[in-house]
Amino acid sequence: MTKELILGLDIGTSSVRAALYDHAGNLLPKTLVKNERTLKATADGGSEIDADKALRQVSASIDEVLAKTGSIKGEVTHIASCSFWHSLVGIDENGKATTPVFSWADNRSRNYVEVLRKTLDEPAIHNKTGARFHSSFWPAKLLWLRNESPDIWKSTSQWLSLSDYIALRLCGDSATSISMASGTGICDIRQCVWDAEMLRYLKVKPANLPLISETTSSLIPKFAKRWPLLKDSKWLPTIADGAANNIGSGCVGGGKAALMIGTSGAMRVVSESGPPEQIPSGLWCYRVDRKRIIIGGALSDGGGLYEWLTATLKLPKNADLLIAKRKIGAHGLTFLPFLAGERSTGYDENATGAVSGLRTATDAIDILQAGMEAVAYRFAEILRQLESVLTVNKIVASGGALHASPVWTKMISSILGRDLTPSNVPEASMSGAVLLALETIGKIEIIDRI
Repeated sequence: MTKELILGLDIGTSSVRAALYDHAGNLLPKTLVKNERTLKATADGGSEIDADKALRQVSASIDEVLAKTGSIKGEVTHIASCSFWHSLVGIDENGKATTPVFSWADNRSRNYVEVLRKTLDEPAIHNKTGARFHSSFWPAKLLWLRNESPDIWKSTSQWLSLSDYIALRLCGDSATSISMASGTGICDIRQCVWDAEMLRYLKVKPANLPLISETTSSLIPKFAKRWPLLKDSKWLPTIADGAANNIGSGCVGGGKAALMIGTSGAMRVVSESGPPEQIPSGLWCYRVDRKRIIIGGALSDGGGLYEWLTATLKLPKNADLLIAKRKIGAHGLTFLPFLAGERSTGYDENATGAVSGLRTATDAIDILQAGMEAVAYRFAEILRQLESVLTVNKIVASGGALHASPVWTKMISSILGRDLTPSNVPEASMSGAVLLALETIGKIEIIDRI
């Protein structure tokens, strides 16, 4: 009997990962590939990657996975993928990229955030789209491009997420998922449609955006020939990596929150109850799919802050272990962890980091401890706002920065006043995309029970 398989893809900012899974959602370890990459940072606040380079990285990862199949006899029925939220790329009428892919971290449009706030009702827009005005979302980026790059604006036929661009090039269809659309800042998350008010304001027509669709697609002949094992596979709409991570970590329903610290940080809850009547001001609210929302907060400074502090202060690699026996706040410092600006909960585009309370007795370990605690206090504020609209019964912790520092995990638990359950699910985001795909095609009844 031929084994039925799914190709999983995780298109992240720092890597592209791919693997084969069986129809029970089990990863076939010998097929896993991971290709590291770095987005280009520019002096003026840019964070970008060439669209076709990104496409080649995904294609190369698929090449590698299929080359590893070896003795595995099976039929790849579907391709399930997740990708980083909030990316933006323009294409012309021939499907050629007119811009690089701008990541969420690209803040060159920051001056247009205040323009949005002065001309639109931010609380009302936030409650419709789930997104505050911030350079990480599409409205500010589109205003920036329209005003400062008129030639690009004129030549652009459609605005897409990176995952939409990849689907267009591989499958000939630029349709987007409700998950990816919900993270743009111009989608009505309650109606699951592009928001008419935002489109009018931005001077963008519905035809300039991808169709929001739940249909599958197939590879165009060029790629079906390149990958014969995938010629009959169905490509499911890509979901956002944050939503996929919650699913893969088992944080779906039951008031389970996923707390993650990698380079940045996030705390998220998936719910089937729909968006709250009033979304708390410091949180975002997007969609996993049409029946599930995901609500939470994101921090620009997480593991990246820890690495910056240890490098700048020239601390030893075990520096956090020196904090283990210290009491919370014993250093007497106040640390504002906004070296990369602020997203949740204040969304202050111009926020900067600061340390207050320095004395001659202050040492480098004091400053590191204060910085680590500051991140924990930001999570405490996110949790407080989350619990104003739903019940959080369990917090599952993951991410490279936490896995590397049990001390930080214990510190966050103490400040939150909650136990943290470590997640050891391998490739949680990619696994989450596969599990949702299996639910969609009817192979598992409901992911909440996995």
